[in-house]
Amino acid sequence: MKKIFIERSTSQDKRPIGEVLEPWFFIGPSLILLLLVGLYPIIYTVYMSFHHWIMGYGVPRFNGFSNYIAAFTSTSFRKSVFTTLELLGCALPIEMIVGLGIALTLDAQYNRTLKHLLQICLVIPIAITPAVIGMLTQLMFNRQLGIINYLTGLVGIPPSDWLGGYHSAFVTICLVQIWEWTPFVALVLSASLAVVPTDIEEAAMLETERWWPRFKSIVLPFMWPGITAALVFQTAYILKEFGMIYSAGKGGPGSATEVAMIHIQRVVFSGFDVGVASAESLLLLVLSIVLARIYIRVFYREA
Repeated sequence: MKKIFIERSTSQDKRPIGEVLEPWFFIGPSLILLLLVGLYPIIYTVYMSFHHWIMGYGVPRFNGFSNYIAAFTSTSFRKSVFTTLELLGCALPIEMIVGLGIALTLDAQYNRTLKHLLQICLVIPIAITPAVIGMLTQLMFNRQLGIINYLTGLVGIPPSDWLGGYHSAFVTICLVQIWEWTPFVALVLSASLAVVPTDIEEAAMLETERWWPRFKSIVLPFMWPGITAALVFQTAYILKEFGMIYSAGKGGPGSATEVAMIHIQRVVFSGFDVGVASAESLLLLVLSIVLARIYIRVFYREA
């Protein structure tokens, strides 16, 4: 056995250099692009979070953990994180419940043409640029010309300044967030339903005709990985939400919809404090990682 292993190792070492390097020609460009686009900005952000630098003035100067202390003691940053968590707590459960309902409806649809048409319709909100969705939100919820006030007026409800009120603006942003990303959750959960073995489902139908016991014991165990993935992706997206909210109202009125990313944008492009903005960005990244680990620990189960 040892002789055979030595012979195989010797034959592999004698391979032409081109054959040895061939796999790197395929993965090399993607690896380099990943390092440049993904890893370098994170390393640079970590570097700047330990330096004081007002954009356009002087050079970065090391200041230890002062930027993190400033971020923790910033009332506006804490409030923006709280607003982000409020958006997460309001939008995510509704997205998961409605997305699950849509996925179950698609799974029960046996007309393949209609099913594919519905899946294409679900992709439309995801494909629209967030900035465009924010502009559409401005138009649709406009007090004088918006279609939402027109439709509510048909049933006798007076026009409302959806984006002008402190609480109504937040509710509007929640509704738009749910409309935009519930289809993504539905598609992820629909893919999870596709892996449920049909023979096991048919055997369960012979045991009981009730839907809930079959769903709880047969379908749900196969869906936990997809549910966990949807939770992780949607949490990360909501925590870094910027384009739609900024286009809809720039975080206003006041600070009603000023989420964490809008606050960080104002720190770096209005206050020009790159160091504090970098520290706040990393704290938001840590929050995303912590929530993702909690989801995986609580919800992920092998089928």
